[in-house]
Amino acid sequence: MQRIIVTGAGGQLGRELQALAAAFPALEFVFADRGLLSIDDPGQIASFFDDNRCDWCINCAAYTAVDKAETEKEAAFRINGDAPGWLARACKVFGARLIHISTDYVFDGSSSTPLREDDRTAPINTYGASKLEGEENALREHRDGTLIIRTSWVYSEFGNNFVKTMMRLMGERPAINVVNDQIGSPTYAADLAAAILHIVAGSHWAPGIYNYSNEGIISWYDFALAIRVLIGSSCQVNPIPSADFPTPARRPRYSLLDKTLIKKIYGLTIPDWRDSLEVCISRLQSTPKNK
Repeated sequence: MQRIIVTGAGGQLGRELQALAAAFPALEFVFADRGLLSIDDPGQIASFFDDNRCDWCINCAAYTAVDKAETEKEAAFRINGDAPGWLARACKVFGARLIHISTDYVFDGSSSTPLREDDRTAPINTYGASKLEGEENALREHRDGTLIIRTSWVYSEFGNNFVKTMMRLMGERPAINVVNDQIGSPTYAADLAAAILHIVAGSHWAPGIYNYSNEGIISWYDFALAIRVLIGSSCQVNPIPSADFPTPARRPRYSLLDKTLIKKIYGLTIPDWRDSLEVCISRLQSTPKNK
């Protein structure tokens, strides 16, 4: 039986991995939230790995407050930049493999075609810069044992995310404004969790950097419209340019990820964003209590 340490177990992806764990009886999971393992402490990482010898670490922990990172740069770089290197080092010492989650924000958004793994990185905010540094540190420490998955626009049944925010606002307001000039594709965390466990449970290992999001291309405005239809809301959704919704951290204009490589190497079939959104909203509506 293979043992897997999941860091950031209380977040969206960590919770989705917990929901899927029972379907993989050949895998033993150690779900570590921040209370159990704080990844910004290299000594604690080393001690935790020594106490919980594992075959894999799935790093779902991250500093994800994109706007707040502009004023909390030290914290963002310690968690997103330094910690992946410390985790990779621990994995190498104890003979484990690392799957680390990164982001589309490592790109500057200037592309007009789907982004490949080897395209030039040029983050335009602190969050993206810190995540890029984390990729580099992890690969430097344990290149043959590290797999990095860049993903985008993550949502799920759990935690706070765009889908749940839109559902709440559409129930409270007659009209809302949503930016229509940021282009990409959302990622249902349950789909990403399933893809990760497919890799872990399989016999093939090809380390490196991969992209993963749901299939399709949309704007945040398109995403909001689809949510409105699925929940049967009468709320008016108004498209606005990003210039009318200024934020402390700049966002990439275009961040659609090319998933060709991960589909080819790991034989993945990736659901369309509309199908996954329907599944998520159905689950949220069947269990309306806050998760």
